[in-house]
Amino acid sequence: MIYPVTVFGDPVLRKKAEPITKDFPNLKEFVQNMFDTMYNSDGVGLAAPQVGQAIRIFVIDSTTDEEEEDEVPGIKRAFINPEILEKKGDEWVMNEGCLSLPEIREDVSRPETVKIKYNDEDFNEYIEEFSGFTSRVIQHEYDHLEGVMFVDYLNPLKKRILKSKLTAISKGKVIPKYRIKVPGK
Repeated sequence: MIYPVTVFGDPVLRKKAEPITKDFPNLKEFVQNMFDTMYNSDGVGLAAPQVGQAIRIFVIDSTTDEEEEDEVPGIKRAFINPEILEKKGDEWVMNEGCLSLPEIREDVSRPETVKIKYNDEDFNEYIEEFSGFTSRVIQHEYDHLEGVMFVDYLNPLKKRILKSKLTAISKGKVIPKYRIKVPGK
């Protein structure tokens, strides 16, 4: 099932997501639906709040946008109840977009490497370190679980410049190539 993507202005995107337990109903189906929604929307990551669920799950597929100079291979994975343990390395800037912010792209600075603890769909626990593009995608999606969006990293002037675009998104005055869920509708 392909979910509509919740867009800017919906309170679920600003709420800190709650952990789930291994008896979460239809977990594997939910994760597959998130992947299907992400691919349908041409995304490389999707967090549960972006499909209206304030739970600590995100999926990524960083293999779809591997850059030639990125020496680290991408991954396709679900992260359940993730916890970032450490961010390290030089900050680097990349132009980011977000399915919940259609038609907005801005430069965001993030650390090179992230160490994260998480569970897979069978609730096996992992602690792993990721670098490069994969690290960036993980940090972006993890932010969604904390109620943070990439526009929060922008300077006040950039935020003021984007205000009308953000208002338009929250009113559904955008036409992305995927279904969206507009706040209050």
